[in-house]
Amino acid sequence: MTSLPSAPLGLTYTSSHEAVRVELSGDLDHLHADRLIEAVDRLLAVHPGLRDLRLDCAGLSSVDSSGLAALLMVRRLADKAGAGLHIDGRTVQLNRILEITGTLDYLTAPGAGTQPRRRTGAGSAHAGPAEENHPSTPPGGQQSHERG
Repeated sequence: MTSLPSAPLGLTYTSSHEAVRVELSGDLDHLHADRLIEAVDRLLAVHPGLRDLRLDCAGLSSVDSSGLAALLMVRRLADKAGAGLHIDGRTVQLNRILEITGTLDYLTAPGAGTQPRRRTGAGSAHAGPAEENHPSTPPGGQQSHERG
């Protein structure tokens, strides 16, 4: 049986004052999972005090066990940094692997390290500023859209 070649993992970054959004595309697999961990590690270092790390997974073609391990590591990094992790745009395949492995609740629940939200006005919760629509310069001087 012949397997199809892996599609490179694309990472596009956008940021606002307290949030970073990373759009993922391609395959989050054994060939590319380390790229996500390294990118998130750099982003958290460059954005101290980050409140929200959002991974948009709508563009992922596939996720294997190494990709799942990378998501678990990203959760640990976000918790350590005190940032909330949000996994948005989950595909049916990603939801299935998270459900089968029992990691859906862990990866989607509020993190132990997340900082409480500030309150503004008449006691309403402040969700943070709106996300900017332009790509930010990712850490390490890389292009805003990576392909590996």
